[in-house]
Amino acid sequence: MRPTSRYAKSGDYSIAYQVVGNAPLDLVFVPGFISHVEHAWEDPAFARFLERLASFTRLILFDKRGTGLSDRVPPHELPSLEQRMDDVRAVMDAAGSERAALFGVSEGGPMSMLFATTYPQRASALILYGTYAKRVRDAEYPWAPTADDFRAFLDETERQWGGPAQVDVWAPSRADDDGFRRWWAQFLRLGASPAAARAVLEMTREIDVRGVLSAIRIPTLILHRTGDRRIDVGGSRYLAEHIPDAKYVELPGVDHLAWVGDSDAIVDEIEEFLTGARQIPEPTRVLATVLFTDIVESTDRAVQLGDARWRGLMSDHDRLIRAELARFRGHEVRTTGDGILATFDGPARAIRCACAIVERAHELGVQVRAGLHTGEIEILDDGVAGIASPVSPAPTRSLSRAP
Repeated sequence: MRPTSRYAKSGDYSIAYQVVGNAPLDLVFVPGFISHVEHAWEDPAFARFLERLASFTRLILFDKRGTGLSDRVPPHELPSLEQRMDDVRAVMDAAGSERAALFGVSEGGPMSMLFATTYPQRASALILYGTYAKRVRDAEYPWAPTADDFRAFLDETERQWGGPAQVDVWAPSRADDDGFRRWWAQFLRLGASPAAARAVLEMTREIDVRGVLSAIRIPTLILHRTGDRRIDVGGSRYLAEHIPDAKYVELPGVDHLAWVGDSDAIVDEIEEFLTGARQIPEPTRVLATVLFTDIVESTDRAVQLGDARWRGLMSDHDRLIRAELARFRGHEVRTTGDGILATFDGPARAIRCACAIVERAHELGVQVRAGLHTGEIEILDDGVAGIASPVSPAPTRSLSRAP
């Protein structure tokens, strides 16, 4: 079940938001430069990341004005940090939250820091991930890009918008995952137009919150991955030195997106910081039935259809399979280009799901093979392994039907 999107009024603008979970502690997720509160749930890794946060907080998500499902604004009128603070207060009021912890991610970090000093009565704690105090380099802040490098990044991002722009910088560990690349490209398109995206990034050029750091007086946790390719780790080290009594945790990894890579390590730190305890890790080896599907002769079919029609077919194919997974309570592990890998807690539903997928695939004019394996598997970050893990989409016992 996905949360319902609602709207809060901030001045003349409507701000889209969602509330997930019912724990006593409120946590406002302050996104980076663009977001889309509904499409976020379409990426299994992002959905799991949000679900884990909502397991120990009442999680409040929102799209800032000009992005996602919130009201659009002309690119030259994008909100300042002060106006974005108004949006956060409006969302908190609409969600019935008098006081909340703020989780500022990337570009959402500076606004969260400013909010913590401007409205300390509304902020119970501050969590900063992969963020910075200043976006453009100067002599006293060498961890940001130079003005020329920043301009080049803007130009490249605008040129690539519409596709998986800068995916090798935002999420290098998933840059070769076709399913993630398609999701990322759509997430960007739904989040903002090319002009709006450039305007948002242009606005960050003016960010400099170094002057407020010493005034932060609420408990603060700072998280950063050492090899982050988007934001230099030196920026968070600077924050840790200048925010009084801040807790700083540096984690291994190269991905900038918090839900990509070892996201559990990030959530573990947040949970312990907010609640004083960590969740007991789930067993990594379980007895399960694994479903693996693929489209027969997909390469030839892709050549026949061309890129645009093939992408459309794959989008319909993924929706069809996910609908059947939801119906039979399957868990999507990952996409495989022209198929999907999923797990079930028992073979009966897995078999019925596989039969339904094979049966319905002919509606799209394709033939799908579905392989099933039951046994003990190991749960990995990007898939499953073990004796029951399939190595071929067409095992000895498989299901198929001609279209």
